[in-house]
Amino acid sequence: MLETGQVGLIATLAFITLLLNLPFGYMRHKVRKYSIWWLFCIHIPVPFIVLIRVVSGLDYRVIPVFILAAVTGQFFGGRIHRV
Repeated sequence: MLETGQVGLIATLAFITLLLNLPFGYMRHKVRKYSIWWLFCIHIPVPFIVLIRVVSGLDYRVIPVFILAAVTGQFFGGRIHRV
């Protein structure tokens, strides 16, 4: 079970994860699919997301939330580029 206050922390960090991935999703949409730059755009934010999770003291059970937030940020970053 989650401790009191962790839900807010998780939601805040997931939102930061989403915001961190927006510019990378935008850049990813501009490069050729499956190129080295495309892979960089997907993987560069990952160490920062892991660092945020570890420093905040959250355990492995919240990883799916951060993955969902990262994918959502990548998706909306690409959508911003199309508009």
